[in-house]
Amino acid sequence: MPMPIPAPRTVLFRLHWALGLTAGFVLALMGVTGALMSYEEAITAFANRDRTRVEAGDRVPLAPSALAARIDAQAGGRRTNILTLSDDPQASVFVRFARDPKTRERPPSLYADPYDGAVLGPVRLEAAFATVRDLHRWLLIPGGSKGWGRTITGACTLALIAFLATGLYLRWPKVHRWRIWLKPSLSRPGRPRWWSLHAVAGTWLTPIYLIIALTGLTWSYPSFKDGATWLLAGTPERAKPTRMAGSREVPPPPETASEPALDRAWAAFRAGEGHEAGLAILTLPGADTKAIRIRWLPRGVDAPSARNEARYDAATGALLATERAADMPLGRRIVENILEVHRGRFFGDLFALLFGLAALAMPGFAATGLTLYILRRRADARRRGTERTTGPVATGTKPRRALT
Repeated sequence: MPMPIPAPRTVLFRLHWALGLTAGFVLALMGVTGALMSYEEAITAFANRDRTRVEAGDRVPLAPSALAARIDAQAGGRRTNILTLSDDPQASVFVRFARDPKTRERPPSLYADPYDGAVLGPVRLEAAFATVRDLHRWLLIPGGSKGWGRTITGACTLALIAFLATGLYLRWPKVHRWRIWLKPSLSRPGRPRWWSLHAVAGTWLTPIYLIIALTGLTWSYPSFKDGATWLLAGTPERAKPTRMAGSREVPPPPETASEPALDRAWAAFRAGEGHEAGLAILTLPGADTKAIRIRWLPRGVDAPSARNEARYDAATGALLATERAADMPLGRRIVENILEVHRGRFFGDLFALLFGLAALAMPGFAATGLTLYILRRRADARRRGTERTTGPVATGTKPRRALT
C-alpha cells in the first residue's frame, strides 16, 4: 500500500520545527553576539573613558607624520596604519597598527596623546569583542572565514529566511483582521498562549529579520554579495571615488624637503575638503600604497553612513579624488555601508535600537519554539495512550489544525 503524500502545510510545519531544533539555537547565539556588537563602540568608549580624553591647554597638535613616528618609537616594532583624529581639542587619538606581514594578524590598538604622541594605553575590551565577532561569524571554529564555521552560519542565515517564509504561511488566517496578525492572545492557556506569542512576535519582527538575513548573506556567499552589489550599485566592484563638482579644493602647499607628503595632504585636507570635519580617519601610506586615504564625518554627525572620503597622492600630497555620501545614489550608499544596514544604524538610532532588541529576541524564539515542540510531543503521547485504551478515533472525524 503506497504511503500517503503529506499535505504541503504538514511538510512546511515539519521543516519549520526541524530547522528550529537545529539552526534555531545557532541563530539564538548569533542574535546575542550581534546585539553586543551593535553597541561595541559605545561600550568600548565607556570602558576607556579615562584614555579617550587629554588635557589640551595651549598645546599644539603634532603633524600626522611626527605623531605616527613618536607612536612607532613606543610600539616595539609595530607600524602605525590608521589614526583617528578629532577636532575636539580634548580627544585622544585612536591608533591602529598595520597587520603582521607573516601572520596577517593586526596588533592591539591603543590611544595616544595628539600633542606629544605619548601612548595612553591599549583599548580595553578590544580582544573580548574580537572573540564575540569570531563567535558571531564562524562560531570560533578553527579556520576562521575559510573553515566550517562560515559555512554553518551561512546555512543558518538561509534557515532564518526559511523560518520567516514558513512561519507566515503556517499562521495565514482564514479571516484577516489586524488583531489576529498583530495582537498576541496571552489569556489563552497552554500551547495556544505560547503559539500566539511566538507567531505574533515573529510577524512584528519579520521585516527586521529579513534585512538582517539578506545583508548577512553578503559575508557568507561572495556570489550573493556580487549579485546584490550589481543590483544596487550596478557593478560588483567598488568604483573609485571621483572628484565632485563644486567641492572646495585648496592646492597643497609647495613641496619642501622638510615636509612629508602626509603632512602636506593633511594640511590640504584641513584647509579644503576637511574644513568642516569633526572626525577624520587617516590611513597612512604603505610601501605599496599610492594614495593617502582620509574618511571623515562632518561636525555633529556620528552616523557611519554619512562618511565622506578624500584621497591624496602619497608622493606629493596632491588631492586625487573626493566623494561625499550625500552625492551617492541610495543603492551605492547601501553597498558602501552594508554593515551599518545589517545592524540598523544606517536608518538612525531608533532603528539601531530596534535591530538590537530584535537580535536579543532570537533566543526567545528558540525557547518558545522548543516549548511548543515539547508540549506538542506530550499531547501526541497522551493522545496515543488514549487511543490504545479506548480505541482509535472514529473515522470521518475532522483532524485538528496543528499549532505552529
